[in-house]
Amino acid sequence: MDPASTNPDLYKVIFENDRVRVLAYGDRPGDRTAPHSHPDSVMVTLSSFSRRVSAGGREAMVELPAGEVRWLPAQEHTGENVGSTETHAIFVELKEPRPEGADIPAALGPVSSPGS
Repeated sequence: MDPASTNPDLYKVIFENDRVRVLAYGDRPGDRTAPHSHPDSVMVTLSSFSRRVSAGGREAMVELPAGEVRWLPAQEHTGENVGSTETHAIFVELKEPRPEGADIPAALGPVSSPGS
C-alpha cells in the first residue's frame, strides 16, 4: 500500500537510496487519499493545514503550521484535507528496520517525537 502507487497524483518520490525514501505530498481542500501505509518517517510541513486521518474506525484531527517537523510512526491510514488551504509536506521514510523490541505506538497521524 505504497502511497506513491495508491495516490500518485498526491505523493511523488523525490529522492531514494538504500536507507531512505523522500516523498513530496500536496493536495487541495477536499482531497482524500486512498488507504496507504507509511514506515517510520519524519514529516516536514511546508504549509499550514488541517486534515482528518482515519484507520480502523479511529479518527484523528491534525492541524499543523508550516515549518513543523514531526515523527510519523509506521501506520496505515487514509487522509482528507478538511481545511481551507492546500497541504504541502515532505516525508522522509526510513528503510532501516525498527530496533528489535521497540514498541510500536498506537498513534494515528504524526506525533511530536519518536517516543510520543
